[in-house]
Amino acid sequence: MQNENESVRPPAVAGLFYPVGKDSLAKTVKKLLGEARENITGDVPKRISGIISPHAGYLYSGYTAAHAYSLLHRNQFATVAIISPSHHEYFDGVSVFSGKAYSTPLGEIKINCETREKFLGLAGDVAVKSTLGHGAEHAIEVQLPFLQSTLGDFELLPIVMGDQKREYCRVVGGALGNIASGSDVLIVASSDLSHYYDYDTANDMDKVCINDIMSLDPEILLSDIENRRCEACGGGPIASSLYASKNLGLNKVSLLNHCNSGDTSGDKSAVVGYLSAIIS
Repeated sequence: MQNENESVRPPAVAGLFYPVGKDSLAKTVKKLLGEARENITGDVPKRISGIISPHAGYLYSGYTAAHAYSLLHRNQFATVAIISPSHHEYFDGVSVFSGKAYSTPLGEIKINCETREKFLGLAGDVAVKSTLGHGAEHAIEVQLPFLQSTLGDFELLPIVMGDQKREYCRVVGGALGNIASGSDVLIVASSDLSHYYDYDTANDMDKVCINDIMSLDPEILLSDIENRRCEACGGGPIASSLYASKNLGLNKVSLLNHCNSGDTSGDKSAVVGYLSAIIS
């Protein structure tokens, strides 16, 4: 029997959320990155420390996600920490993948074991090393082909939040802020926004979420989510990244693209919102 620490997490949504073939996936990602880069306007900071990116199928949110990833450069970061919600199983606390790698059709991505142990030490009882939440979860996986296509070689710290309570967001953000201080670590928060409202209602709710993110205020964001003024399935991951950003002394969020599934599918009766932003 394979040791859990030696396990490789295989693709769970290849062929569903993105193309299953290596060549077709590489071609799709390259096309999305090129289209997004051409449509980014305004001054974009050269130094990126964090990304907020959606995690739906590439047909719906790939173009939005590509905006942030198109600004990355090869070998810019040695490690990427991705914070994800758990869509398929509830558990108390936070799970960091216990195996040795994640894989996609583009290849394997090694887990940064040293950074994992440091994170676990800083997070205390909130985080465990396990496979909980990682098996069928797509919110980390869909980010990886974009990272593989832009950064090339890098190591991964995959974090799934089984519970997104405020206390856990603070702990995750504090730990990641400590790890990323003075190092080449990119923090990625994986989240969609409002779910299954009509087009106009969704846009109104998303504006609340966007304003909270732009203010770099995780406390207000979590309060607005708790009081249902806005929605984000990865509200905890976003808040965690904002806590980390405050710990790092970062003070700027650049909104690159916002849309919803109604913009891509044409069906505006019940849509899902998507956001791409960078923290610098």
